[in-house]
Amino acid sequence: MMLYRQYFGLKGDPFTKEIDEGHIYESGSMREIASRLEFLLQTRGFFLLTADAGVGKTTALRRFAASLNTGVYRVCYSPMSTLTVMDFYQSLIIRMGAVPEFRKASMFEQLQSLISDSYHNKRIAPVFIVDEAQCLSNGVLEDLRMIFNFKMDSENPFIFVMAGNHAIRRKLQLSANLGLRQRFTGNYHMEGLGEGETAEYIASRLRLAGASDENIFEPNAIEAIQKATNGCPRMVNNFADASLKLAAVLDKKRIDEEIVFLASKDIEI
Repeated sequence: MMLYRQYFGLKGDPFTKEIDEGHIYESGSMREIASRLEFLLQTRGFFLLTADAGVGKTTALRRFAASLNTGVYRVCYSPMSTLTVMDFYQSLIIRMGAVPEFRKASMFEQLQSLISDSYHNKRIAPVFIVDEAQCLSNGVLEDLRMIFNFKMDSENPFIFVMAGNHAIRRKLQLSANLGLRQRFTGNYHMEGLGEGETAEYIASRLRLAGASDENIFEPNAIEAIQKATNGCPRMVNNFADASLKLAAVLDKKRIDEEIVFLASKDIEI
């Protein structure tokens, strides 16, 4: 790894996933979801975010959470979606800073009380973010409809973002989940990087890593990466990283489509 950093004069790994929220590339999809989540802060209620694996939904959520004023919002993030209904109740209550009661009925009242007290008395809106929501059971989805029904469904003292792949949309379309589906105030499906965006993304990552030359990747190499990854940022990272390493081994200062093709052999499973 140090070999290719030295070879290309880089100060760090350009295609690592460990990137500060302030340096996340502003793709069209990233700008759109940021705008919609900003609007959600005003309307509150449920929001659905979907994307294929690796497109950047969790990155978008991380940036959204980091942007919130902790004096106004309390973020309760849960990546664990394969929970029983009881476990899910307990998880939400713990993230609200309380010790869960023992019975489901008691936890139901406890959670509603915690949300209402936070919003009305402490003036802090709870922001629940559930990632990998396609794994939520129908039992949990049914209970969500009831847990987040306040004052006979006349107010939304919370923000609930459900994120996952296409499977969560199919679950919500089931007639059993009609009541919950009707409570969503917005939804958005994130797409991968467009052709021009892939080039900008790679250049921005190289720039952040201290590259003196942002044009290490030739246009045909970027085109090859775009075709192979369909603009999925996670896969773009993998292909670009593997190409840099191979180019250093081959003593090539420029990466063309042939190097991308050869490098792809190292990441194919």
